[in-house]
Amino acid sequence: MDKEKLLKNLYAELKKGSIVLVVLAKLHNQHYGYSLVQTLTDDNFAIDQNTLYPLLRRLEEQGLLNSSWEVVEPRPRKYYEISPLGKEVYQSLKETYLKNTNIINNLIKEH
Repeated sequence: MDKEKLLKNLYAELKKGSIVLVVLAKLHNQHYGYSLVQTLTDDNFAIDQNTLYPLLRRLEEQGLLNSSWEVVEPRPRKYYEISPLGKEVYQSLKETYLKNTNIINNLIKEH
């Protein structure tokens, strides 16, 4: 496997581990799917719609998101927002992420 392809796959794996945390963070404010894609892209965390929509459905099924339909011309939009359970889970994930980031930073600064 060539280096560029290998790095692309490894970058994708690193990003995949952060997607839930990032989506929960952004959904402290209400968004519909496309607006969330745009917001994440603007924040340099581009995510494909084919990745996002199944994730939103899964997080909603797990009780981490609430959703509501609003009719906005020209079509209805499903808006998502973090639920009370989602806020608790987000806080725990955030704390674990920050702890792990500190550990990793200490491990990699040796080299």
